[in-house]
Amino acid sequence: MPHLTAPDGTKIAYEDHLPPRAPDRTILLLHGLAGDRAEWSDLIPRLLADGHRVVAYDARAHGASTRRPADVTRAAHVADGVALVEELGLAPVTLVGQSLGGHTALLVAAAQPHLVRSLILIEAGPAGRNPELPSLIASWLADWHPADRAVMVACVAELATDDHWREWSAVRCPTLLVEGANGTMGPTEPSDMLARRRPDDDVRHVVVPDAGHDVHLDRPEQLYEAIAGYLNDLNAGR
Repeated sequence: MPHLTAPDGTKIAYEDHLPPRAPDRTILLLHGLAGDRAEWSDLIPRLLADGHRVVAYDARAHGASTRRPADVTRAAHVADGVALVEELGLAPVTLVGQSLGGHTALLVAAAQPHLVRSLILIEAGPAGRNPELPSLIASWLADWHPADRAVMVACVAELATDDHWREWSAVRCPTLLVEGANGTMGPTEPSDMLARRRPDDDVRHVVVPDAGHDVHLDRPEQLYEAIAGYLNDLNAGR
């Protein structure tokens, strides 16, 4: 398993899948909190079959990456995403992120727009300032080892006090918002996201029926269809 080593010594495990022909598009997959790159096992072969290069990685503190890094701030996660894009020569890249991974993708697109071709956010947005979030995560991970649970809670600590609407408004690349019909996004978050981007930014919103927060696990085929249709439209200039 190849690794990228961040400046702080954190090792980021990734896998790089190449299609049999020159890729139409390069896609970087970012999983959510307490997940890993294996969650994309259904989507990766579908995207490869469509002719895309697909890279998936384990976020710091997850999977085969360094499990207890010293820094798990939002800035550190963003720096890892940027480093992968630059080190592997992925730009201009399409970022596909679910939940916290989608939040990271959003911040990468805002901070380094020249690296990002398009953005696909799955059950992810800029809303934050939820003081109850750390305790909710701790409760959700009650059966985890205390140290690992503490790291996961630390990964979302900033979202208890901060939101990122300013960064969302700064994103200029085409964007697809994917919401699970039974997901956890705020009731007005998708519509607020649409309202805060310019009309010519090409931001679209789809709702996947019978899917919860983990759309990629609950309804993988429907998620693929939404992503493939969107990318086909972009390639056709629609």
